[in-house]
Amino acid sequence: MAIEEATQTAEETQPTEAAEATEAAEAAEAGAFTVKRYPVAPGQRLNVRSGPGTNYQVVKVLPLGVRVPINCQKPGERVSGPYGTTNLWDNIANGQYVSDAYVNTGSDGYVAVRCS
Repeated sequence: MAIEEATQTAEETQPTEAAEATEAAEAAEAGAFTVKRYPVAPGQRLNVRSGPGTNYQVVKVLPLGVRVPINCQKPGERVSGPYGTTNLWDNIANGQYVSDAYVNTGSDGYVAVRCS
């Protein structure tokens, strides 16, 4: 009987895949996963564009002192800014791009996956 109880206890304490998935979903909804945000260059009101270039429409202007998430990055028009000259553009939301030359990522290259 002691062996059965030990086996039963071990089985009860091991989470199932469904339970793990549920816990992960609940944690995500609760905001347990934080997205890394990068600072925009000081003193810059940065244009957010609908695509990776200055020829794309401005969809909004970011206020001073803001930090942005980078969901993915893609090459586009070459731009010079406080953090150098680059053709990388950062996707900060659906259909919203900023030049990486204005975002302090600490890198001259990709810091996120390439946008598809």
